[in-house]
Amino acid sequence: MSDLDTPTKPLSHLRSEALALRRALDAAGTGRDLRTLAGWITDAQDLSRSTLDILLDHTPARSRTTADDLLSLERLTQIAKAAQDAGAELTAALARAVENQRRCAAASSGRVVVIGPSPQQLITSAVDLLGRIPALCQAIHRDRLVERTAPQPDPGLASAQQQPKGTT
Repeated sequence: MSDLDTPTKPLSHLRSEALALRRALDAAGTGRDLRTLAGWITDAQDLSRSTLDILLDHTPARSRTTADDLLSLERLTQIAKAAQDAGAELTAALARAVENQRRCAAASSGRVVVIGPSPQQLITSAVDLLGRIPALCQAIHRDRLVERTAPQPDPGLASAQQQPKGTT
């Protein structure tokens, strides 16, 4: 990824989408229905898909890959993974919520014992995972700024240092 290839707008969009989804999850508290959970799952999957699209669009040719390019690509894959993991946590929350509803409907008494993490605990885990995404987007931007402003080595100095002594 050269300076011209830095995906500034797509990264800003990813950051905004992750923050919006995180806010929605935080604001919902325990009052959520199955349709809302399913919508959040697709949102997290869309976030992961968008990240992978950025990665595909900005992956340099193999011969041009630099250490800085690889760092940016690594961070993009971490964003995709965080979004996918958040989607998996939300899917687990949905499955647990449906299971709990089924158990309540089938229970002859009013008390149902639920084993394992609650849907809210799984949603909280998804919120934590989504919280990593803005920081990773910011790190990519920061790395690109540092790369652009870093002093470039003087090629004349490097060749002078490689000449054996006494040959000049």
